[in-house]
Amino acid sequence: MAEKLLKSNILLNRMRRLVKSEQLVLSILALVVGAMGGGGAILFRDGLLFIQSLVYGTGDEALHTYLRALPAWHLIAGPTIGGLIVGIFIYKFLPDRRPHGVADVIDAASFHDARMSTRCGIKSAVASAVSLGSGASLGREGPVVHMGASFGAWLARVLHLRRSASRTLLGCGVASAVAASFNAPLAGALFAHEVALGHYALTAFAPIVLASVTGTIITRLYYGDDVAFLIPGHEIQSFWEFPAFALLGILAGVTAMLVVRAIPVVKKVADQAKAPLWLRPAIAGLIVGIIGLGFPQIVGVGYGAMNEALYEYYDFPFLIGLLFAKAFVVSICMGLGFAGGMFSPSLFLGAMLGGAFGILATSVFPEFSSGHGAYALVGMGAVAAAILGAPISTTLMMFELTGDYALTVGVMVASVLASVVMDQFQGGSFFQWQLKCRGLSTRWGREVNLLRMMKVADIMKREYETVPLTEGLPTVREKLINAPYSELFVIDEQGKLHGTITLTDLRHAAFDPNLGAEVTAGEVARSKPPVLYRTDSIEKAVRLMEQTGEEHLPVLNSEEERQMIGFVHEKDAMMAYNNALLELHSEERGDAPPKLF
Repeated sequence: MAEKLLKSNILLNRMRRLVKSEQLVLSILALVVGAMGGGGAILFRDGLLFIQSLVYGTGDEALHTYLRALPAWHLIAGPTIGGLIVGIFIYKFLPDRRPHGVADVIDAASFHDARMSTRCGIKSAVASAVSLGSGASLGREGPVVHMGASFGAWLARVLHLRRSASRTLLGCGVASAVAASFNAPLAGALFAHEVALGHYALTAFAPIVLASVTGTIITRLYYGDDVAFLIPGHEIQSFWEFPAFALLGILAGVTAMLVVRAIPVVKKVADQAKAPLWLRPAIAGLIVGIIGLGFPQIVGVGYGAMNEALYEYYDFPFLIGLLFAKAFVVSICMGLGFAGGMFSPSLFLGAMLGGAFGILATSVFPEFSSGHGAYALVGMGAVAAAILGAPISTTLMMFELTGDYALTVGVMVASVLASVVMDQFQGGSFFQWQLKCRGLSTRWGREVNLLRMMKVADIMKREYETVPLTEGLPTVREKLINAPYSELFVIDEQGKLHGTITLTDLRHAAFDPNLGAEVTAGEVARSKPPVLYRTDSIEKAVRLMEQTGEEHLPVLNSEEERQMIGFVHEKDAMMAYNNALLELHSEERGDAPPKLF
């Protein structure tokens, strides 16, 4: 008894050391991904400003202050030619001939075991840098997030890490990119969990925080401690302002919904007009340039205009004009395939909406108003929360930017209401809409996603018994007795599956002494049985078994060749799903060690 107890203690100590070593390795990898994400954010931002300086003669982020001095042809030609270059690049070099972004990160995390192409991440970043540098009215954070996630996926792929560890490193890349973009490590960590991974797994939290902090440190060493926006000081004058913040949140949700709904309309119009894919960004650039003649603030990312709105430089008519102009060009740029993200546009729209709303609120109740700059800040958080589907991380970001607790509570109220409006009337965020267009949805639940990620080729058995189409009945009887699971698979001369034979199928012929070798396997086989293909998901296998009542199904290499390569048994499918589900729940609860390899 004492010897058994000693052995169990030794084994327990070894397991504890293994857990600590794997946690240490994952933490080190998180630091590496965080540094890569931070470095990638710096390269992207500097590359964007370099292209901007080539196109417009300045690398200043307050681009609109320089555009007023440019001739009209220059302002129109910049985004138009840039759009043409981007369109050709996307058409020639990017998968599916479209720009990639945050929705692809969610897709990879939810449906593809965190597998992403690093080349695609870098190519998408190049396309986005050219787009934004030439004046596309989109954001720079989405491409950086996609690139950071691809770095994490690359490292996981090189080291052959397991699914849970790969997802964690992907989240590390996302957190680092967001933190580096806004100098906001808390928001970066929460955004990775809230949007990219869709859960708050305890085992992933520490590595993601480390990556987020690392990305922030990298960018602070390079750019300094300045945050993304120059936030003036605000104080909540009265708690009677919170009803106004709530109303602003509802308006922010409506604004976000209308912008997202306008994007597929633009795409549908372009499809009906049969505009070539490679030419569409140039058309969007032309529209941006024309509208930029009256509102140069909408050209490019627009950080300078947002800062001016926060400092209350704009009057009510101009804020409304910028709101409508930006909403229109964002829909055009995104719908026509310009490369870029939706983070900055949502902040821009929120700043203009909040500023305009704040002017009205101040004029009605001047003694209760904190100034329309405060409402601009609340609007930024609310519209961003609705479009991105990230009320928690955007609220935290506003807190990190302002350090004002009371104002952050106002942002939280508006963000939650905006997100509710978006969820109820739009069905989710902009990224969820993008996934829905591809036939995917994170609303299925992670359990269903697990079934869709797992392929039958991973669990199929290769030990099975075949019989030629022309084989006589005596041989069929003999083989069927020794066949695994009492089933034979009948194949023709080319090796293609013709049908199956079970004891049930043979029940009449098996005991008829008058039937002999003249009866062939092809005559007694059940032709055209339900089949699976190697690329099918376990979800399809389980659904097909439920519909047909089959306990095991043959697996073919392709629909064209129909060569049999294995078969799937119902209990194996359910066992694989159950094991993956247990691992998933252990990952989320944090009660199991992180399995790296």
